[in-house]
Amino acid sequence: MRVMGLDLGDKTIGVAVSDEMKWTAQGIETIQRRKLESDLNRINELIKEYNVVKIVLGFPKNMNGTIGPRGEIVREFGQLLEQTYHIDVAYWDERLSTVAAERTLLEADVSRKKRKQVIDKLAAVIILQGYLDTQQGK
Repeated sequence: MRVMGLDLGDKTIGVAVSDEMKWTAQGIETIQRRKLESDLNRINELIKEYNVVKIVLGFPKNMNGTIGPRGEIVREFGQLLEQTYHIDVAYWDERLSTVAAERTLLEADVSRKKRKQVIDKLAAVIILQGYLDTQQGK
């Protein structure tokens, strides 16, 4: 049983899953958003394929800790996942996760074109790994 991490954006959804022991996060894909129904169907396929028991959604907060419009969108999406698939959803403060992903890719000298293709998936890995690290020993 695994945990899935999602980085929800307007145009894409970065997806990562944990290993079976829930120690490490691996990026698996970036979903190109089309319609809500197709987005949900793809997530459901991945839930089944990877035997996911929990989803961790990157939760964007303002730098002062308040919840803005983007956070509300993520919360609504998480509630929809819970209701539709009867799966536990946790929220993880994702402030600066995309910045960290960008920095990692720049340090690895990844081309701009390639960065654009993988940044959301890497952000999902950073979100999920942060969550997993806090769960060790629980």
